[in-house]
Amino acid sequence: MKCPKCGGEIPFYDLKPKCSHCGVNILYYTQNEGLMRDAKRTELEGAAARMIIARVKANFIGSKIVIVRLVMTLLMVAALLVPFGSVHFHAAFFDNTVSAGLIGVIRLFTDGLFTHLFSFAGSALFGTHAAALFLPLCLLIVVAVFDIIIAVTLLLGFLDLTGSINILKKTSLIGAIVAAAGQIAVIAMSFIVKDTEFASYKFGFGALVCAAMLLVSFFINRIILKKGIEPVYKENDIKRRDMLKRVRAGEVSLDSLPLPVFESEDEREERLKALEEALLAEEEGKEL
Repeated sequence: MKCPKCGGEIPFYDLKPKCSHCGVNILYYTQNEGLMRDAKRTELEGAAARMIIARVKANFIGSKIVIVRLVMTLLMVAALLVPFGSVHFHAAFFDNTVSAGLIGVIRLFTDGLFTHLFSFAGSALFGTHAAALFLPLCLLIVVAVFDIIIAVTLLLGFLDLTGSINILKKTSLIGAIVAAAGQIAVIAMSFIVKDTEFASYKFGFGALVCAAMLLVSFFINRIILKKGIEPVYKENDIKRRDMLKRVRAGEVSLDSLPLPVFESEDEREERLKALEEALLAEEEGKEL
């Protein structure tokens, strides 16, 4: 065994707490060294955590336009509540309206009508109108997929702020084009499918509302991309993060770093002030 301070050889039978060469208390010296190492690691890892929090803030509430984008994303999901189209089925002992909107789809499953819809498509009474309903339903699903992609990209946007904005911009534009084209198709379907005494088809403006929301989202992300998103980092946190990477890669040892590893003038003043307050409190405690 060697002394952790002077490196002197200590025989295994020497059980004294102090080194016979330099006189240091081996136990306390090792504990102090471990505490210093933990303090350095905490400083570096704390900086990395603060940088992640700063990116999250920049992604969601970093500026007014970013907050507007967040609200617009919620409105895009809410726009799915507006029906894309609906069919009213009515016959003896049966009267129901199936709507191609978020609430209508939920009712399809809760009322057990979803499985019956396929049988309606093959019936003589409801066949044409049930088949026509699949168009707005499919369009609703497609637009919902775009909304999900946008929402997930926004939630994970702090991982790559610029890259996520590009994805949001492109996805919003494509989604708006698809929704607008779908709205035209849904309206055209109302001229093709004629109402009967057993069923009637009615188009809705849900796709148009979604297209408008997606288009607004496209322009918002375009503005954000031009302005850029700059997270506000604490001074020296970038240096601490880079040093942490080097420590984890084995390029630098924690023992070779000073404590604090990096320190600005403001941080130094705060540390000295806290030290003075602690010493003052200790002196007052002794006097009491």
